[in-house]
Amino acid sequence: MREVVRVYQEACAEVIHSFDGHIAQYLGDGLLVYFGYPRAHEDDAQRAVRAALGIMDGMERLNTRLRRDRDVQLAVRVGIHTGLVVVGEIGGRHEHLALGETPNLAARLQAIAEPDTVAISAATHHLIERRFGCRDLGLHTAKGISTPLRVYRVLGERDAPSDFEAVGTGLTALVGRDQEVGLLLDRWEQVKDGFGQVALLSGEAGIGKSRLLRELRERVANEPHTRWECRCSPYHQESALFPVIDLFQRALEFARDDPPEGKLRKIEDRLRPYGLSDPETVALWAALLSVPVPAGSSPLNLTPQRQKQKTLEAVWILLVGLASRQPVLVLIEDLHWVDPSTLELLSLLVEQAPTVRVLVLLTFRPDFRPPWAQRAHVTFLTLNRLNRRQTELLVGRAAGGKGLPTEVVQEVVAKTDGVPLFVEELIKMVLESGLLREQDDRYQLTGPLPALAIPATLQDSLMARLDRLATVKDVAQLGATLGRSFSYELLQVVSSQDEETLVRTLTKLVEAELLYQRGVPPEATYFFKHALIQEAAYQSLLKSRRQQFHQRIALALAERFPEAAETQPELLAHHYAEAGLHERAIEYWRKAGERAVQRSANLEAIAHLTNGIESLRRLPTTREDILQELDLQTTLGPALIVARGYAAPEVERAYARALQLSRQLADNTRFLIATLGLCSFSLLRAEIQRARELAEECLALAEQIGDDALLLEAHSALGQTLFYQGEFASAHAHLRDGIAIYDPKRHGSHAFLHGEDPGVGCRVHAGWALWSLGYPDQALTLSREAITLAEQLSHPTTRAYALGFAAVIHQLRRETREAQDRAEAMVTLATEQAMPFWLAMGIFRRGWAIADQGHRPEGIAEMHRGLTAWRDTGAQLETTYRLALIADAYVSEDQAGEGPELLEEALTLAGATGERFWEAELHRLKGEFLLARSRDGQAQAEASFRQAIERARHQNAKSLELRALVSLSRLWQRQGKREEARRMLADIYGWFTEGFDTADLQEAKVLLDELSAP
Repeated sequence: MREVVRVYQEACAEVIHSFDGHIAQYLGDGLLVYFGYPRAHEDDAQRAVRAALGIMDGMERLNTRLRRDRDVQLAVRVGIHTGLVVVGEIGGRHEHLALGETPNLAARLQAIAEPDTVAISAATHHLIERRFGCRDLGLHTAKGISTPLRVYRVLGERDAPSDFEAVGTGLTALVGRDQEVGLLLDRWEQVKDGFGQVALLSGEAGIGKSRLLRELRERVANEPHTRWECRCSPYHQESALFPVIDLFQRALEFARDDPPEGKLRKIEDRLRPYGLSDPETVALWAALLSVPVPAGSSPLNLTPQRQKQKTLEAVWILLVGLASRQPVLVLIEDLHWVDPSTLELLSLLVEQAPTVRVLVLLTFRPDFRPPWAQRAHVTFLTLNRLNRRQTELLVGRAAGGKGLPTEVVQEVVAKTDGVPLFVEELIKMVLESGLLREQDDRYQLTGPLPALAIPATLQDSLMARLDRLATVKDVAQLGATLGRSFSYELLQVVSSQDEETLVRTLTKLVEAELLYQRGVPPEATYFFKHALIQEAAYQSLLKSRRQQFHQRIALALAERFPEAAETQPELLAHHYAEAGLHERAIEYWRKAGERAVQRSANLEAIAHLTNGIESLRRLPTTREDILQELDLQTTLGPALIVARGYAAPEVERAYARALQLSRQLADNTRFLIATLGLCSFSLLRAEIQRARELAEECLALAEQIGDDALLLEAHSALGQTLFYQGEFASAHAHLRDGIAIYDPKRHGSHAFLHGEDPGVGCRVHAGWALWSLGYPDQALTLSREAITLAEQLSHPTTRAYALGFAAVIHQLRRETREAQDRAEAMVTLATEQAMPFWLAMGIFRRGWAIADQGHRPEGIAEMHRGLTAWRDTGAQLETTYRLALIADAYVSEDQAGEGPELLEEALTLAGATGERFWEAELHRLKGEFLLARSRDGQAQAEASFRQAIERARHQNAKSLELRALVSLSRLWQRQGKREEARRMLADIYGWFTEGFDTADLQEAKVLLDELSAP
């Protein structure tokens, strides 16, 4: 039995080694085998499956011997799983064994497999499914595995003419290659005119060489031509003419069970139309394709060298015959894996191509050096990476045309460096990850965007590039720990290599195109060519080694580069945190967050402050730690407000946590700051009564503390809340008190503490309150003051605040052009500064102005877009007002549209939320719709107008009362009640002391004159 096991192990080992697998252990009659260690390949999952199938084939041959010699037959089962592992020595043994879940799962799959079958996991199936046929065996439970495993049985290899065909199903259309496609089509036109051409296409893995070939195939598909298509293989670099053999075996449709005479007949039938069926030519083709010739046929009687030469000539002669009938397109991929004999054939094709109608298109990676000189008929073409715009376009197409969150697009663009395959695989991973949910024609994040890992489909190819440079891998890993780019000066400080060795090592990495170099050491800077290469190098480090590198770098920065601590505190924070030195990291994260807030780099601030909070959570809790987290949370709140909007759930979490911490510390000042943050959140959520209660609590506490800075914020918060409840006089009183307290020199920094400047906030809301109370000119004055103050502060959020509400004041005064100018400026600013909340507001305001200038369908669509974007930030405040403006546009268009439904929705919301500031207008517009719909609706319309008047009078809202009285007066005029209408309108018009040049008062005056005329 021992001898049987030995020959079985030898048979397995032969197959495993042929695919560069590593036998880690012999376990009785079993084997533990790794693919990807100690040397990674870009197709290790495929290699593992090929080896497994090869073992199955080998067992058939071995069993023939064993049955004959020992009357024994073996069955074998193989389990394969793919995943990341840590490899190290176990105990005192010198075996390097993989630790973790991956080998355990492979063992469980082996136990599940039926005899003489290969069972693979879903992870492996995902990597090989385009190459191999598989059968889904469903879910299986396995010992020691908490969740059921989906298991697949490998049936065999599929026919696939190219790597691209194997992976290309469902991939996106070609992007950014118009020039290259045009060049190849031009060469094809020359071929059709009788001038043969050769195109040599170079580019790194994933850059789109195969995609370009597919595009060419599709462009010429409807033209008469013959196509030869094959690829070189990493498994057959020593197999003479493998791509040619594979091509013709597929072309002749050889089946495994075809008898030799059947295969020979197929060869003869294919050659006969071209006059090539003489015995010697048939024998050459039969020998090439390993088809035995019948006994008695004359042998070739040629030396091996002469037989190879005549075989190459036979292939060429067939090509000439084909080209005499119609143009021929020859596509051969992956010359970096070409065998020497195929290279000889290609040299013949390149040399002779001008004499026949053939386009020979050859693809390869940059490390292959074509042996052919530049000739008139030879075109060299290098595919470069996509630019940012092209990459963003590809991202959109890879997402199926659905919009992606800006953060996702930016992360994918940054990580993929314009390599199409990287883009597609990363987008595919994101779409399958559960990070996104579909909403209409867009994807929305389900939570914060984590760092995107390397897709499993790219892991092998990236590690293979590193492992090909094993002698310099350590420096690549150290550089990767430093970051995407690093200086020679810093690398030398933290590296253990002497200067000469380090320079030599870096030169090798540059020559291998893993790094780019700018300048000359010691002034040189190095950049990883791809972000994913850097990440792969970094992830290949053991955690302990990684922490050592980070600690070494952090200490070097602190001691040798002190300016970094001042200008890049986030750099030291990162390295201290990754080294596990969280106490040191926290202070640098705080500094980095505060610097980012001061520069209005809010997304960066969020990242730094969140990292600081995470570092704190890794430490035992002390009073000092609570205080540090409280500072981090209260700094985080305003950054979140700008980047996500006041009503984003993250804003509530930050301020709620700050409130909890301030209570623990009995810190009234910080308690008030946190409460103000929650008040803003509640207000924008249209939880107006809760916001009022919080604002009143803030005012009481601020008065108790006696701090005018806190009083300013409390008056502002309460004034805004009262305004939206429709208590305009009280709101104005608090906002006026805030304006009186405000001093730009003492309170200008509040913009960074609370998200916007309180002096501007008080002015814009006081302006709106004054307009409502019947003072449109004073409202405009305050709005202009707010704009001036915002421009002096140079704080983008505050400027957007001032612009947004300036547009409102102009809209209330019905100054359309001015409103549009303010809205356009706001949209531009919010777009530049990535402020979605203010962008949504600006889009809506602009839409109103467009509609009011007569372009109502376009304006209504823009308002709907702005409202949707507003709600996407979580905001509900002002929704009644926005719905009313859209409805008003329908009234002006003289058609109901969805106007009545919008008004009913707004009235329902007003009742549910307590948002009363625009309620009078809702009733007035409802009356206008009733009149527009039918003359029979006059009584109902009058009832609505009276409700509007009653609500406006209750709120002392003279401007809204004027509008409602004008609507009612017009109705009475139509009904013949001219005198009653005149008296009513004269009373309200006579009350006003300003604003007589505004549209509302001018219309009232015209109507009053009409009613007064005899």
